[in-house]
Amino acid sequence: MNLKQKFTELLTNIGFEEKEIQRNWSDLEKAYSNKSRHYHNLTHINDMVECFEMYADQLQNPNEVLFAVFYHDYIYKSTKKDNELKSAEFALSILPENISFDKQLLFDAICATQQHQHHTIEDINWLIDFDLKVLARDWDAYQIYFEQIRKEYRIYPNFLYKPGRAKALKHFLENEFIYQTAEFRKLYEDKARFNIEKEILLLT
Repeated sequence: MNLKQKFTELLTNIGFEEKEIQRNWSDLEKAYSNKSRHYHNLTHINDMVECFEMYADQLQNPNEVLFAVFYHDYIYKSTKKDNELKSAEFALSILPENISFDKQLLFDAICATQQHQHHTIEDINWLIDFDLKVLARDWDAYQIYFEQIRKEYRIYPNFLYKPGRAKALKHFLENEFIYQTAEFRKLYEDKARFNIEKEILLLT
């Protein structure tokens, strides 16, 4: 998939001018290519866009969801807890004023990727599941994922990182479901729980 082409098509459909599209792509590419990003990078966005394309016909507001995919991790610092909020605010700030676009949905969708809790708006549940599909990878690929996450948090020594990571993972297990849509629960719930439980064992 050509991620730039997909981005260009989306922004053209929304109503961006060509010059704005080129500038926004350059900014997006730069942000996600920062050397500190080992997981939250363009590969992650590409994986989510592939999920989006697979389930686009399930979405009421596909443009808003795809825009949220591109920008949900635009701002990402492992030492901060407001990355999603800042990313949502930034995404809103670059939208042309007079467009037919649900800005509130975009804002709420990006913010929802922080807690990954069930939402009353089903489009947002799909976005959350696209973001968490990584949890259901085959074990070898899942191991690469959590090693990439560890590199992003390398500022923290193991005695801080391990209990913090374990706590975050246990939070997923304490919820009735990890995934928010029936489709993802059916396909990925069991595998994700298996992976998470196995990683927790490695952390303790």
